[in-house]
Amino acid sequence: MTGALGSRIARKGSPDYILLFAVAVLLIVGVDMVYSASFVIAHNNPEYGSDTYFLVRQLIWVAIGLVAMLVFARVDYHRWRRLSVPVMLIILVLLVAVLLTRLGHSAYGAQRWLSLGPLPPIQPSEFAKMALLLYLADWLSRRGERLKDLSYGTIPFAAMLGTVAGLVLLQPDLGSAFVIALSGVCLFFLAGADIRHFFAGMILGVGALVLAITSIGYRSDRIAAFLDPQQDPLGLGWHIIQSQIALGSGGIFGLGLGASRQKFYYLPGAHTDAIFAVIGEELGLMGTLFVLGLIALLAYRGFRITLSAPDLFGSLLAAGITFWIVFQALINIAVVTATLPFTGIPLPFVSSGGSSMVVSLGAIGLLLNVSKHRVVFRHEKNLHKGAERASRSAILGRL
Repeated sequence: MTGALGSRIARKGSPDYILLFAVAVLLIVGVDMVYSASFVIAHNNPEYGSDTYFLVRQLIWVAIGLVAMLVFARVDYHRWRRLSVPVMLIILVLLVAVLLTRLGHSAYGAQRWLSLGPLPPIQPSEFAKMALLLYLADWLSRRGERLKDLSYGTIPFAAMLGTVAGLVLLQPDLGSAFVIALSGVCLFFLAGADIRHFFAGMILGVGALVLAITSIGYRSDRIAAFLDPQQDPLGLGWHIIQSQIALGSGGIFGLGLGASRQKFYYLPGAHTDAIFAVIGEELGLMGTLFVLGLIALLAYRGFRITLSAPDLFGSLLAAGITFWIVFQALINIAVVTATLPFTGIPLPFVSSGGSSMVVSLGAIGLLLNVSKHRVVFRHEKNLHKGAERASRSAILGRL
C-alpha cells in the first residue's frame, strides 16, 4: 500500500502496556476484594483452617495465570493456530466427560467440574471459551467470500457453535453458554457473514434461548423473581434483594474497605459471582465506576489491537477475546445490579476462581502477543492512527 500513508508493514514491537496496566489493576482489586469478601466464611468454617484460605488460593491462581499469560505473550500467536483443531477436539471430549463420566463433579446444583484426584477440579467450560474462539478465528479467516454461502459458511459455523454452547448449557451453565454464543455470533458477523443468514440465525438463537429458559422450571422462577423479587424475598428473590442492599448501602464512597455487612452470610457468593456488590458496598459508586472504567479501557485497547493486527486471523482472534471478556464482565455486573435475571458467572480477573482466572489471563497473553505484531506505516507522522485507519477500512469491508 502506498500513497499518503506510505508502505504498509507488519512490525514486531512491544506489547500493549496500557492493556497490561488495566488487567494488573483489576487483579489487585480482585485480590483485595476476595480477601475482604471471604474472610468471614473462612474464619467461621474449621474446614478452611485460616482467615486467608481464599486469599492464598486466589494468589496461587493469579500466579499460575500470570505464567500462562507470559507463555502466550511470548509464543507467536500463529503457532497456536496450528493447534486449534486438536485443542478444540480435546475440549469437546472434556465437556462430554463432565456430563457422562465419573470424573464429573457436582456443586451448587450443577455438574460443571472435572475431578482430577488430588488436584483442584477444573471447569472445562472456561477453557472452551478460549479454545472455541481460537478455532473460530482460524476457521473464519480461511473461508474468504465463501463464508457467505449457507452450506459452506453459516451451517458449519452454527453446528460448531451450537455444539459447544449446548454442551455447556447441559451442565447447566446458562451464563457461560450465553457468553460463548454471543462472542461467537459477533465474531461471525465481523468476519463477513451474510446479513440475511446472520439475522435468521439470531432469530433462531433467541428462540432457542427462550426455550432453554422456559423449559426448565427453576429458570422460569428466576425470571419471575427478577421481575418482582419481593414476591419471594426469602427464596428466589433473596440474592437480588441482598445485592441491591449491598450496592445501596455503599452510597457514593462506600462503607470502607473491609466494612461490608452483607458478606456476613447475607449475600450468596460474596467472593465469587457477587463480588461486584461487595465492591459497591465497601468502595461505593466511585469504586464500581472505577472497575467499569478499567473494563472499558480493556475493551478499547482490545479493539485497537483488533484494528492494527497484521492479518485477518489476528484481528478475529483479538476481537473474539475482547468480546468474550467484556461480555462476561458486563453480564456479571448486570446480574448483580438486577439489570439481567440471575445467572452465575464470574467477574473476570476479580472474582475468586481458578479455571476462569487462568484461562482469562492466558487469553490476555494472546491479546498481548497480537499487539506486538501490529501493522505500522512508513512515512506516516502518526503510525498508530494510520494503521488503525487502514485496518478499520479492511474490517468494515468484511461486514
